Amino acid sequence: MNKLFEQLIEKRGIKEDFLRPKYESLDDPFLLPDMESAVKRIEEAVEKNEKVLIYGDYDADGVTSSTLMEEALTLAGIKDIAIMLPDRFVDGYGMSSRLVKKAKDEGRTLVVTVDCGSANKEIVAELSELGIDTIVTDHHECPDELPEAVAVVNPKRKDYKGFRDLAGVGVAFKVAQALMARGKIAGGREKWMLDLVLIGTICDSMPLENENRILSFYGMKVLSKTRRVGLQQLLKNAGVKRLNAEAIGFQIGPRLNAAGRIESADLALNLLRTKSRVEAAKLGEKLEELNKKRRDEQKSAVKEIAERGIKDEPVIIETGKWHEGILGIIAGRLVEEYKKPAFVLSEVSDGIFKGSGRSFGEFSLAEALNFSRDSIINGGGHAAAAGVKVSGEELWEFREKINEYYKSLKLENQERFLKKTADIEAEKLGDFNLELLEDLEQLQPFGDGNAEPIFKLKNVEVAEVRRLGEEGKHLSLLVRGKDDKTLKLLAFSAPEKWLNFEPGDRADILIQIMENEWNGVRSAEGRILDICYN
Repeated sequence: MNKLFEQLIEKRGIKEDFLRPKYESLDDPFLLPDMESAVKRIEEAVEKNEKVLIYGDYDADGVTSSTLMEEALTLAGIKDIAIMLPDRFVDGYGMSSRLVKKAKDEGRTLVVTVDCGSANKEIVAELSELGIDTIVTDHHECPDELPEAVAVVNPKRKDYKGFRDLAGVGVAFKVAQALMARGKIAGGREKWMLDLVLIGTICDSMPLENENRILSFYGMKVLSKTRRVGLQQLLKNAGVKRLNAEAIGFQIGPRLNAAGRIESADLALNLLRTKSRVEAAKLGEKLEELNKKRRDEQKSAVKEIAERGIKDEPVIIETGKWHEGILGIIAGRLVEEYKKPAFVLSEVSDGIFKGSGRSFGEFSLAEALNFSRDSIINGGGHAAAAGVKVSGEELWEFREKINEYYKSLKLENQERFLKKTADIEAEKLGDFNLELLEDLEQLQPFGDGNAEPIFKLKNVEVAEVRRLGEEGKHLSLLVRGKDDKTLKLLAFSAPEKWLNFEPGDRADILIQIMENEWNGVRSAEGRILDICYN
């Protein structure tokens, strides 16, 4: 075992059950509230040959949840299943009145939600009045008063004391697990759903610990040999050569999310469900186009804002004519670029602006919106992410209120929450090798709660400096450690001050280790995260 890896697992307190978790250690699904009621109602639907409608969400967690639930119910014996996803631009998040109409018109007698529903008691009541039962499976925060559904299966319920951080797709999987335990799904069939669980869990930024560690560990194994032709096509189109958390979070997830952001989430859903390679190729190509459009519009918006100049205020609030589906991404990029909380709004109808916010540290967007409630039409969310709708006439007051609230908190040094910190410090470079890379693979997939390790190279000497790319914006360094061993480091789109290194300079450099393969030769390299000059 590599010495740096030994230090890492000791520092993080990583034990054998994390490195090699057992599938059998998954919690009993019937520990979740209302799971018994949910399974009994599904069994009844099978016996009566009922028509079932699955209602999901438009993001990666929502489409993976919907696909998984359809498979589980089909394996359990339900023959007539439809799936409905909300339209981001018409329905917004959660159960909508269009769902009620569809269920009624199609003669559905059971609605099963995934990744939503806990806060939709009015819609559940409307369905009930029409004689349509609802099973809610969700993972979002629960209101004090739950919907009067047949079952509300949600680990965030106040009467549940187990692991609370399952993704929506993780909760859907627990339903499949429960159906398997009752003999409604053949033992082992549910394991083939773990590729979907992995993708939804990582893309929804769920902590990869406890139950999620087991699900994602085995999900990696299933995804590496997935039978889904849509996922195979997606991996091919994205050019994924090494399957890891980075490929899922930065290649697969954005493509699945692009459908719901730009056009319709049904494109991503149909890609996951299709059995046809021809259809997978067509849908995959369409998602590539949408993802490219999303990237181009995002870059254009960030550039436009930069050219205008950012106001000297603690919270960035920008308006423009941008696609509603990418406002949250733009806000996130502004946070990264300017180290300030940000709201980005676009005019969605005459005089009405809709927007998304992103924050960090001790500034809660939810609390800021509550403080500004008199200047907005509506809004809400979490501390780090929120949505808002504002009248054009109130935009100036909204900006004033948000910044007034920030100043009232008298927050200090918030940028510290954005700084990356090292797991391990090293002056010698000899242990940054293929053995370390192979050891680190045991920790995959990385994500929230299981962050990719960061190493600080202490006081290393710069031996070589190269600028790469047509415009010379990328940086390649060869650095030498205390043991006289060298390591190649790379930074893409490097800050200008990094490009001014000269041989002989010394610095502390934060890196993540990665594999390079050139002409069949594999080697370990470092991805530069930050540099502190000595």
